[in-house]
Amino acid sequence: MNASLGAAFWKLWTSSALSNLADGVMKVALPLVAIRFTDSPALIAGLAFAFTLPWLLFALTAGALADRFDRRRLMLIANAARAAFLAILTLTTVFGAGSIWALYVAAVCIGVAETIYDTSSQSILPQLVGRSALSRANGRLYAAELTTNQFIGPPLGGILVAAGASVAFGVPVILWVVAIGILLLLRGNFSTDHPGTTTIRADIAEGLRFLWHNTLLRVLAIMVGIFNFAGNAVFTVLVLYAVGPDSAMKLTDPGYGLLLTASAAGSVAGSLIAERIEHWLGRARALTLTILGSLLSLATPAFTSDPWVIGAAFLVGGVTISVWNVITVSLRQRITPPRLLGRLNSAYRLVAWGTMPLGAAAGGILAEFLGLQPVFAIMGGLTLTLLIGMYWVTDKRMADAERHVDVEVDAPR
Repeated sequence: MNASLGAAFWKLWTSSALSNLADGVMKVALPLVAIRFTDSPALIAGLAFAFTLPWLLFALTAGALADRFDRRRLMLIANAARAAFLAILTLTTVFGAGSIWALYVAAVCIGVAETIYDTSSQSILPQLVGRSALSRANGRLYAAELTTNQFIGPPLGGILVAAGASVAFGVPVILWVVAIGILLLLRGNFSTDHPGTTTIRADIAEGLRFLWHNTLLRVLAIMVGIFNFAGNAVFTVLVLYAVGPDSAMKLTDPGYGLLLTASAAGSVAGSLIAERIEHWLGRARALTLTILGSLLSLATPAFTSDPWVIGAAFLVGGVTISVWNVITVSLRQRITPPRLLGRLNSAYRLVAWGTMPLGAAAGGILAEFLGLQPVFAIMGGLTLTLLIGMYWVTDKRMADAERHVDVEVDAPR
């Protein structure tokens, strides 16, 4: 509990906070600028798809790169690429050459760089702090990420767009450049013992095999995939249930934003107390509790339209999701050999996040035929099935996995 994080971690933390602040500004600024070029809902919504598409197409390659090259150097290159792509977009906008298609190109390019940065950032952490400090370190990183990306970045993006598209795009460029400067202060070699004689394809296959043959990690990835399917189904249609005089909750647009802020606030709080909860309850009990909290956040709108009750449920759900993330990410970092961590993280995310667009589609289809409240009830029931996974995710199995890595690391080379 009292493990020190050290100066190297805080340099990473500061750089990550600035990078995520730039991300938060960008995710709001792009669609707001897009409406100056088109009024097509499909084209504007497609920007979010363009941002996330690289996680489906490039995540595995990003993981292979994170295990093959110096992770700090990859993070520097990724941030430099993001700043360069956005600087070019800023110049095209200033000189009147901006278009919706330029925004799409920038979104995809920045998204590819983001997969490299995020995968390398998550993989470098065990090289900066001791294993006993990973839960605390991940909690602090998540708190910074959520605060800058969800609380500060979006409203700042709206203010900057009002000042002009070039300002809205120029500020993230500056933030990424400053983040690069801070990351340059982080000294050391952050490569792994990768032999460098294999192909990228062979490296990716090795990472996928590791995930598939590790029962604990495979079950956790599937559980997160199921939850993300259910969560995206709910939040895709929630706006129809919440906003407008004819909706069940009758919220205004600002009221809906405030409702979602409850979940974000819970997530920040959860990231800060996750280590204590893990210590008090043990990992298996804490993870079981997070499933019940997530069930509460998804299923509550099926039974009430009271915004205060639903907001409280979202607050609890935000806390429990962050606790889950801190515990499971720290576990992955502890039980995965360092040379495989980048590939494992990317393969895990592919399974865990690949269900998001499927869940969004399912939510829309179910709402069309059954109505909105049945979607919340069905997805709440689906979330309840995650308790089955806890048959495999036990404290003993997690401890055994950590001991197995200790033996592997200490074995003669």
